[in-house]
Amino acid sequence: MNSDHTVFTKALPSGVSTDRIARIRFDIVVVGCGAAGASCALSAAARGLRVAMIAKGEPADTNTSWARGGVAAVLGGDDSFEQHVQDTLVCGGDLCDEPVVHAIIEGGPAAIDRLIEYGAAFDRGTDGDLALGREGGHRRHRIVHAAGDATGPVVQQSLSAGIAAAPNITRFENAFALDVLTSEAGDTAGLLAKLQSGQVVAFETSQVVLATGGAGQIFRETTNPVLATGDGLAMGLRSGAVARDLEFYQFHPTCLYIAGAARVLISEIVRGGGGVLRDHTGERFMLEAHPDAELAPRDIVSRAITARMATLGDTNVFLDLSNIKGDPHALYPGISRTCHAFGIDIASDPVPVRPGAHYQIGGLRADLDGRTSVPGLWAVGECASSGLHGANRMGSNSLLEGLVMGHRCGRTIEPTSVSNSWTLPENGDHTPVVRLNLTDLTYSMKSLMWRQVGVERTAEGLESAARQLAFWSGVTDELSPPIPQAWELRNMLLIARGIALSAAARDESRGAHYRTDFPDARAEAAHSEFLVSWDTNGVGTFTGGCLAQPVEQ
Repeated sequence: MNSDHTVFTKALPSGVSTDRIARIRFDIVVVGCGAAGASCALSAAARGLRVAMIAKGEPADTNTSWARGGVAAVLGGDDSFEQHVQDTLVCGGDLCDEPVVHAIIEGGPAAIDRLIEYGAAFDRGTDGDLALGREGGHRRHRIVHAAGDATGPVVQQSLSAGIAAAPNITRFENAFALDVLTSEAGDTAGLLAKLQSGQVVAFETSQVVLATGGAGQIFRETTNPVLATGDGLAMGLRSGAVARDLEFYQFHPTCLYIAGAARVLISEIVRGGGGVLRDHTGERFMLEAHPDAELAPRDIVSRAITARMATLGDTNVFLDLSNIKGDPHALYPGISRTCHAFGIDIASDPVPVRPGAHYQIGGLRADLDGRTSVPGLWAVGECASSGLHGANRMGSNSLLEGLVMGHRCGRTIEPTSVSNSWTLPENGDHTPVVRLNLTDLTYSMKSLMWRQVGVERTAEGLESAARQLAFWSGVTDELSPPIPQAWELRNMLLIARGIALSAAARDESRGAHYRTDFPDARAEAAHSEFLVSWDTNGVGTFTGGCLAQPVEQ
């Protein structure tokens, strides 16, 4: 690290004296314990590095644990890396970084082997080989799954077992990462966090890895856990890192839609196994929407459902599992249990579903190993934009990306010396001008994002949303908040503004980004990207460019 001794943060809680902040030193600090973060920590620890893992909740709370699909990997005799690459490129709408696609896909088989070594028990056929499923966009059976529809929990449990057995990984669970500490020169200097005890701690390190997952909670309807508030992306933006393609947010077509129930994801494996979508009249409407019907790319299925609901004035459509070969209860036990709790027998009753925010495609711009534009700051998994997904993520490529990128990051990262004498600037008490109802403001943001920055978008709606979000941000940024709920809201508002502004700037429809006022893709926008960064006044700056430009540090 350079010789500057003053480090900076924009998230020091009001009234917290810097001389009371404890300091802990590690070689690497990883924020997040899902597939990407755990893979990174394990890979780094295997090299003898001392790793701190900061987890907002517990392993069961990660986006990985909530994943119900699988891991895409080329393992079948009729499959090939090139076929998987081509499927990914087609789905990505001319925005994928092809060398990145090749590298991540070619790392898939080894990632599966590592999970098995950690104890993951994937489903197998009668011949003992891994049972491979198929999802939308995949032209071959290549989806590895566990316990039918419980792949995420199995992956998380196996990685967590590896973490627990690693003596040089120290876990800090139920801790809230506040901000990346940076030097006057812009280098990474550490991480500020609030531990479960309530103590604010500064982790002294030259290398911080952000692996915090997505930000589905900025939308009213989402498949994500409540902790998915985009903290890593927000911290990265505040530290000066560049984000890419924030306009691309994937909406999963089939979320369980029952009043009072969490918006549980109903995996694409169900449609891959023969489940079909019908409206309340019983019509199978996807047959006319796309040649692949229910297995069309997710953006197409989500828009078709949205259009059918609008036409009929309905709040949902239905997923029909009655023609699936085999017993749906045995094939999809998790979905079966959830639906049974609400009186639905998935073998005979139609399951009410609708789209929900599912996956953040854009994120902090990072190379294959996770390097961002800020020296010493890395991003892997859903909070990063590696170039794998382009404009639209193909099902089960996300766990693959997190596992491969996390492993690459952990084996690449090299800690450097940290100054013994750096100091934090004091942050005096701030008295808010008005009292804010954080719960009401959070719900208002979610509703606004769902209505105007959701599955379908217009210039008028996006510009109106951006203005409202900027106003709310201006109010909350003065809080210097003492509780995580307020920090989460600030983070979500920052990301929501980035999405709305990016979506307004991309005046075309491509992949997961659909503009009803610009319903077609523009040929001149192929192989383009929108970059966003934030200045010290919280103003977004946009630039356009071509793909495959190296990340510079």
